Amino acid sequence: MKAPQDVVIRPLVTEKSTRLMEEGKYSFVVHKEANKIDVKQAVEQLFDVKVKAVNTMRVKGKPRRVGIHRGYRPNWKKAIVTLQEGSKGIEIFE
Repeated sequence: MKAPQDVVIRPLVTEKSTRLMEEGKYSFVVHKEANKIDVKQAVEQLFDVKVKAVNTMRVKGKPRRVGIHRGYRPNWKKAIVTLQEGSKGIEIFE
């Protein structure tokens, strides 16, 4: 799981994450077992930027229902990456 493509699954684009981009913070869906060091190294390699800090959190899956069948969406992990002041932004968000 050390390959950067395995750690960072996809960017997370929501209203809140769009507001955070103005502050130099970018959100990603990451592998469940990735730690902050793995996420930092992966983002720096994939996007050629300098990372200042990484905050991670586990998001619990919401309950869903289709007809009489009940279940849950899968749990996932989110990472908010703060870039250093002099670093350029990440192109995929723009």
